[in-house]
Order: sequence, then structure tokens, then C-alpha cells
Amino acid sequence: MTRPKRPHRPIYRISGHTYLWLAILIFGASSAVTRKLTEIGAQHFIGGRNPISLCNVLFVGNLCALMLLILIYGRQWNKATLKQISRKDWVSLTAVAILSGALAPGLIFQALALTGVNNVILVGRLELPLTLALSVWLLKERVSLWEFIGAVVAFVGVTLTIVLQPSSQAMMNMGGLQVGLGELLVAVGSVAVAVSTIIGKKYLSQIPLGIYSIFRTALGTVIFFFLALALYGSDHFADVLSPFLWRWMFLYGGLIVVVGQSFWIKGLRTSPVSTASLVGSFTPIVGIVAAYLILGEAPTLPQYIGGSVILVGLFLSQLGKMQQTSGRVAFSTQAEQEVENGMGFKGI
Repeated sequence: MTRPKRPHRPIYRISGHTYLWLAILIFGASSAVTRKLTEIGAQHFIGGRNPISLCNVLFVGNLCALMLLILIYGRQWNKATLKQISRKDWVSLTAVAILSGALAPGLIFQALALTGVNNVILVGRLELPLTLALSVWLLKERVSLWEFIGAVVAFVGVTLTIVLQPSSQAMMNMGGLQVGLGELLVAVGSVAVAVSTIIGKKYLSQIPLGIYSIFRTALGTVIFFFLALALYGSDHFADVLSPFLWRWMFLYGGLIVVVGQSFWIKGLRTSPVSTASLVGSFTPIVGIVAAYLILGEAPTLPQYIGGSVILVGLFLSQLGKMQQTSGRVAFSTQAEQEVENGMGFKGI
């Protein structure tokens, strides 16, 4: 007598959208958390130096994250898996590691030393129109008119945030337009992130998450270390072995680097780039709230103006996304109705 088979219980799977939103909550607060950590370090000087300097946060934070990533995903680094990765994949992985693992973080961390957290957050939204444009051009993704208009409006908001800054900040004169050096660094970093996102989506979607994350973090950390040595000298890492620094960096690296990046990569692999860009556009809201709650940094008038325009752009983009979704649902319903009519099901 055979036992009846138990019905399989449906396994709940977290959607790509959920992973993206969780990542944005972490990324949005990361700039404020980074600034807060440097303030904590300033209260515990070692030999007249801040042990939690921005360079140490990026370098030691990535080392801590790398250790955690190896513990979690180390088994994926085996001969059978590595043989399946082509030379073209390694080139793409290297490009992503340089752009998003070393160049972009280095520029953004330097910008945090020159301008306010809210400026870094708002100007960083340049990534939205850049990523959308590249996804249409290189990935042939379809973007609705409202999404395009929303991206343009968000770009205008970012531009207003830059040009309306008071002249008291460190500025650069570019053809009569006063541009803050910190804001300029964030803009360049946003370009690097947008390009790396497209490369990852186009060429690296099939690479195991562990290999992707470990290689990106390891190579990005090494490149940043030697770049910082060349720019600032070895004295800049004098407190790199401080136990006080490492305690905080394990928390920072584990939460923001490991969890945040893992959520983002998993969400990006199962979602269109346009969707990821739209979700990422809510970073300013999370970031400004985090800056106020963690640092007590209230938005300035230029940030209110630019942020409001960015929110209008986000609303327009969301409108276009909702129209696309409703259109797909309507098309699917119509197709099902036609099938039912053709098979004689209707009216039974």
C-alpha cells in the first residue's frame, strides 16, 4: 500500500523588486552613516589622527566585506565553476570592479569631504537618466514616453541642485558656470556607476553572485589602495590596524557592502534596468531622511528646489511604469479571452 503523496507547498520567493527596494533603503542611508562614522572617529583620535577617515572606511570596510563574502560564497570558487567563465566575462568583471568598486566609491567618498551629504545624494541621481539612456541604446530596452520625460525632469532637478549652491563652497569655474568640486566628483562617479550597471546587466547576468561579488570587491579594494597611496601617501593609512576602526568596519562592511550589494545584484538580475533605475531614484528621499535623522542635516533651499523637481520626475516615471504594467495586463486578458472564444469555452 503506497502512501498518498503530500501536496507540494508553494515556496515563497522574494521578487526582484523587493530586493531592489531593500538595497535602496541601505544605500540611501549609507552616505549619512559614513559621515556619522567619521564623526565618531573624530572623537577618538589616535596620535592626532582620525582612525575612521573616509579612506579607511572604504579600504578597511571593503576588506571586512571581502572576508564576509568569502565565508558566505567561497564555495563557488571551484575549478568547475571557474572554467565556465570566459575571458570576455573576466574582462567585463574587471571593468565593473574598476568602475563601481574603486573609481565611483573613491570619488563619492572624496565628495563627502567637500560638500554636504544631501548634495551627494541629489547629484548622484544623474545615474537615473544616464542608465536609462544606456539601457535603451545598448540593451535595446523599451522605455515609455513618461519614463523619458521623468528622467529629463529629474536631470533638471539635479542641475538646479548644483547651480543654485552658495558661492561659499569650493567651486570650479566652467565657462562662467560655478560648479562645486564635490558635486562634480559625484557626477563623474554617477557616470561610472551607470556604465558598470549596463556592463553587469549585459554581460554578467549568468556569473554566480559569489564570484561576481568577491572579485569586484577584491579588485576594487586593491586598486583603490594603490590609488590612495599615490595620491595621499602611506601616512594616510597609518591607523589601518586600529581595533577601534575594525570593529566599526565589520558592521559597515557587513551591512552596506555585503547585504546592500547582494540585494541590489540579485534584484537587478531579475528586473529590467529601467525598473532598477526607477527604484534607485528614491534614494534621495531615503538619503535626505537619513541625513536629517542621523546627522541633523536639514535640506537647504537649493536642495528643496532640486529635490522637489526630482520628485516630480520620479512621479512621471512611475506614471509611465504603471501605464506599461496596465497595458501588459490588458493585453494578457484580451489574449486569454480570444483563446477562450476560439476554443468554445465562453458561455459554458
